[in-house]
Amino acid sequence: MITRIWAAILAWACTAFICCAEVVTHTVLEFDDLDGWEFDAHERALGTFLETCPDLRDLDWQSLCALAQNGTDAKAFFELFFRPVLIEDGKRALFTGYFEPELSGSLTRTSRYRYPLYREPQAAKANNPWLTRREIETGNFMRGKGYEIVWVDDPVEKFFLQIQGSGRIRLPDGNVIRVGYGGSNGHEYRSIGVELVRRGVYSVHQVSAEVIKNWVRRNPVAGRDLLYHNPSYVFFRQVDQVPPEKGPLGAMNRSITANRTIAVDPAFVPLGSPVWIEKDGEGPINRLMIAQDTGSAIKGAQRADIFFGTGDTAGRLAGQLKDPGRMVVLLPIQRAFAMATEPFQ
Repeated sequence: MITRIWAAILAWACTAFICCAEVVTHTVLEFDDLDGWEFDAHERALGTFLETCPDLRDLDWQSLCALAQNGTDAKAFFELFFRPVLIEDGKRALFTGYFEPELSGSLTRTSRYRYPLYREPQAAKANNPWLTRREIETGNFMRGKGYEIVWVDDPVEKFFLQIQGSGRIRLPDGNVIRVGYGGSNGHEYRSIGVELVRRGVYSVHQVSAEVIKNWVRRNPVAGRDLLYHNPSYVFFRQVDQVPPEKGPLGAMNRSITANRTIAVDPAFVPLGSPVWIEKDGEGPINRLMIAQDTGSAIKGAQRADIFFGTGDTAGRLAGQLKDPGRMVVLLPIQRAFAMATEPFQ
C-alpha cells in the first residue's frame, strides 16, 4: 500500500514539477552540415533580414545589421558573422504554413455584407476571459455600437480570418483595406478540425481548412454550431501604414515576406534571427528564412509556421503543409558558442 502511495505521489510530482522540465540543447554546427545551403538565394534572405534587424536591441545584432545595411555579399555575410545552432527540446520538428486571406467586404452593412469584423471593446480589455464566441455573435452587446470596422460576406471565411489574425478586405470599388490582430476575448482556442475528428466525421489525415469550410457550408446549422465550439474570438484593428504591395505586419510590427518569413516560439528562437529550414515530406524546402512572427500554436524549439503570402493560392499551399524536418538558427558567433551545450562538431 505504501509503495502504491509513493508511486502515485512520484507520478504526480513528475507531471506537475520535476520530469516535465525541458532539457534544451544547443549544438553548434558548420555550414557544410546544412543540406542545400550552397544552392539557396541568400540575397533574398538578407533582404528579409534587413526588414526587421534595425529593431533588434542587443549590440551584437545591431552591429551585424549595420554591416548588412552597408551592402555585402549575402552568402559570405552569413557565413562570416554567424554560426548555425541546432536548438532541440526533445520534441519532433513540425512545419505548418499560414497566409494572409483576402475577403470581400464593405464599409457599410448590406444584405450581402452582413458579418462584421469588430474592434476590441473596452469591456473585453478589462475582463479576461470575456464573452464567448457564441455570446458575442448571438447577443446584442456589440451590434450597432460603433465597433464595426468592415462587413464581410462569408461567416466561414471570417472565422478563418480570425485564426490567421490578419488579412485584406477588398471593397466593392476595388480598394483594399488591411486588418490586423487587435485583441481577443481571452478564451482558449479549440480546434474545430480536432472536434470533427472526435465526432467521427473525418479521420486525422482527411482534415484541412478547405475540408472544414466545405463541411460547414454543406451543413449550415450544424456548421454554425461547430464554429461556436471554438470559444476564442479575435478582434481586429485597421492597418493603414502598410502599402498593398507589402506583406502584413508580423510580431515585430514590420511587414513579413512570403516564403522567407517564419513564425517561431520566441522562448527558443530570437525574433529577427535567420533560420535555416530543412522541411521534409512532399515538396521539400531547404531555405534560409527569418524569424519575424509568432503564433499561439507555435510552441517548441523545432516548431515553425511558414508564411506563404496572400490569397487563395497561398491559402491552399499553407493548408496542405504539415511536415517534419529540421530547423537550425543562425546566431552571431560569440552568442552561438556562449550558448553551446554540446561540443562543437
